[in-house]
Amino acid sequence: MRFSEQSFSTSSSEIAPKTLPSETIVPRIMPRILCTRDMTATFVVSIYLASCATTAAAVGPAAFTYLLLAAITFFVPCLIATAQLGSLFPYEGALYNWTHRMIGGYWSFFSGFCAWFPCVLIASSLADLFVSYIQGLFYAGLTEPWQQGLAICALLIIGGFISTWRFRLVQDLINVLVGLMLVGTVLIGLSAVIWLAKGNHPVTNFANWSAWSIGPENFAMFGLLVFAYIGTEGPLNLAGEITGRRVIKRHLFWGGILILVIYLLNTFAVLAVQGPSAANNPLAMVDIVETVLGKVPAYITALCLMGSFFATILVYTYVYARLLMVAGMDRRLPRATCKLNKHGVPANAIIFQTALAVCFTIFAFIVAPLAALNGNAADFSNEIYNVSQAAAALVWTISAAFLFIDLVACYLHDRQYFRRHCILPLPILGISTILGLGSCFVTIIDTLLFSWTPLISNMHWWYLVGSLTLIFLIISAFSSILARSEAAWEEIRSALGDTQKQKAYRQ
Repeated sequence: MRFSEQSFSTSSSEIAPKTLPSETIVPRIMPRILCTRDMTATFVVSIYLASCATTAAAVGPAAFTYLLLAAITFFVPCLIATAQLGSLFPYEGALYNWTHRMIGGYWSFFSGFCAWFPCVLIASSLADLFVSYIQGLFYAGLTEPWQQGLAICALLIIGGFISTWRFRLVQDLINVLVGLMLVGTVLIGLSAVIWLAKGNHPVTNFANWSAWSIGPENFAMFGLLVFAYIGTEGPLNLAGEITGRRVIKRHLFWGGILILVIYLLNTFAVLAVQGPSAANNPLAMVDIVETVLGKVPAYITALCLMGSFFATILVYTYVYARLLMVAGMDRRLPRATCKLNKHGVPANAIIFQTALAVCFTIFAFIVAPLAALNGNAADFSNEIYNVSQAAAALVWTISAAFLFIDLVACYLHDRQYFRRHCILPLPILGISTILGLGSCFVTIIDTLLFSWTPLISNMHWWYLVGSLTLIFLIISAFSSILARSEAAWEEIRSALGDTQKQKAYRQ
């Protein structure tokens, strides 16, 4: 079943009659080619955080408690809010579009910027992890920060270049890479099962029930694991290119199940075979496979995981470039940002986004270490990197809160219509909203209070991360003001142009 532009306007006009130009432009110029399989693959690879298992392992069996707690209080509510808003407004731009309809133009650009900007910075973290695997498995070089920075820049540029290809070809590549990631996950889980079947005792004592509890000594893990679930609405930036409304709920359902199973399986394997000490080893999951199955399966697992890192770079590049594209169509950014290349891809937006990620990488890995005149350049680069990533994650959390703000605004705008089109009972939506907003608040406080790196104390961490987050939010607010004024000026100029045409016609 295909949905037409008419079905769009009919389903949403009862709540918000004001539409955006991008809502009618995208269906005319972008092909609807994304099925449930495509969107599920995009969802999985955009959410999946490979370091989740090794990060969670630091707190022992409590890792499972935090994984499930973050899933119940944040991930599931985000899935529900995304499914509800996406079903009501299946337009390109997702959160940007939803916020425009529910709250207004200023906040739509602000929320969209808060969703877009962190992903540009975080894309470099995936490239950094890719380089770490190269160092640990294939090449012992790249020891200096500037060498790592150049390698990361090369990966980002390659990812940006591939993202400008014909979209169907890129999506097929993503589907293959996600399939390989699932193969790697199976090998990791199988290794843990074989390890235990051979009579080996788990390195972690799962029978110690007190180790499953949460407390002040390990509560920092909650914020870290919430970030492993963030970004549920991201793939729906492509909502104008899906084949039918049913794809929205289906990809969220299957993608959510896959993410939860992968995280639980990986974490169990790490804790069973290596224990909490794996928290300091980014290659822990590969080492598990090598210990049990041998080097060849280990290298296969490593290649599968590296493929998922590169797939995430691709997805972040083309999915979030769509936000720039629709903002350009809506005259909130220069029109050059919405220009499509011969393959029907927003190449200018992709190039700009890639260039920004490269500039950040150059600063963090090449320029910043030069400032460490009397210290360790690698440590200083690591400090800059962790602070910037934490600040970006906080901004992303703020954008996630808009999912629930939009849901509440949608209900208050037209309660009868909202009740008729609820995908779940209203009490469940209400509970999800409360849990989601609460977990966003707790995550922000948790991230500010607890340092991500032993190189920075908690006392210094909070004001470094808080200050940088504030700078990012000021940039977001200022950009929103500029975008709003640009949209107003375009409307005035268009009106003046129409007036002049009418005068010329009368004459």
